[in-house]
Amino acid sequence: MSTDFVVVLCTVPEPRVGAEIARILVGRRLAACVNVVPGLTSIYRWKGEIHEDAEALMVIKTRRQNVGALEQAIRSSHPYSVPEVVALPIGAGSAEYLSWLWTETTREPD
Repeated sequence: MSTDFVVVLCTVPEPRVGAEIARILVGRRLAACVNVVPGLTSIYRWKGEIHEDAEALMVIKTRRQNVGALEQAIRSSHPYSVPEVVALPIGAGSAEYLSWLWTETTREPD
């Protein structure tokens, strides 16, 4: 059952933006929980130049099958032209937590 779940990482320019996106994801049941972690410094290459920016990190817990819809929701509300959406498999977890994650990401049929 644990292979059904992923943690998605996504950086945002500030915690407020992360909280707004998190509310959308949890509200749509695309994620069971989103942690918004402030205080990151990201050093990265963009368009041939090295940049250093303050950011926040969203740690998003969801089902593997939700990643496509989750990415679309992030893209529609994220200020970056290329937002980070990196999904990492959850190899193991407590049965109670994974059951809760499953329940909270169960969506009504469209």
